Amino acid sequence: MIISNTAIPRHVVVIPDGNRRWARKKGLKPWIGHQEGAKNFELVLEKAAEMKIPYLTFWAGSLDNLTKRPKMEVNFLFQVYKNYFEKTIGDERIHKNQVKISVLGRWKEILPPKVKEPIEKAMATTKNYHQFFLTFLIAYNGTDEMLDCVRKIVKLSNPYPLKITEKTIKENLWTKDLPDVDLIIRTGCANDPHNSAGFMMWQTAYSQFYFTKTLFPDFTAKDFEKIIKNYSFRQRRFGK
Repeated sequence: MIISNTAIPRHVVVIPDGNRRWARKKGLKPWIGHQEGAKNFELVLEKAAEMKIPYLTFWAGSLDNLTKRPKMEVNFLFQVYKNYFEKTIGDERIHKNQVKISVLGRWKEILPPKVKEPIEKAMATTKNYHQFFLTFLIAYNGTDEMLDCVRKIVKLSNPYPLKITEKTIKENLWTKDLPDVDLIIRTGCANDPHNSAGFMMWQTAYSQFYFTKTLFPDFTAKDFEKIIKNYSFRQRRFGK
């Protein structure tokens, strides 16, 4: 069965590749690319709200990004997170549009207290909003999420065996409250289209993908809108 899209996607993921490459091309330190990427994300978020896309997920840093890269770069990323969430708390657009903010991954283990505090405050401040859902994945790997899911199910099965269904798995994922992903936009890798670290492997089983040549700091709201319109003309087969 082929299902033709007639509307915008319900759940869009943005994977922002190319911040470091963008900085390198300009002779800048890699963390400047992250800084510019963070500014750019605000424009994408505004466009997503304008287009009435209810769920937007942003992979703001994999576990590998935050544990294997140079300490100076990682510390700057921490500062980018801190600045963004501090700003978000008082952002009138977040409150006007009733945007609920969630952060998933192992960020509580990895981030320093001064960074965790504004994140927790942003989530607490927006917890009762239900018009738009903005999720950040920080210190997140899909393989990590699935391993944690399996461990939870093993505990639930002790001492009595548990019948494992799709519902059982879904209920034990970090991303259990998110709907399946309709569209994944990955910037800066049109010549090397790929997934990474088992990214959201359960919710992306039937996702559509769009890979851009544009590095994320140069990715515009117009680019985002064009991709969403492209999606609306696609036909989805869902394995049939």
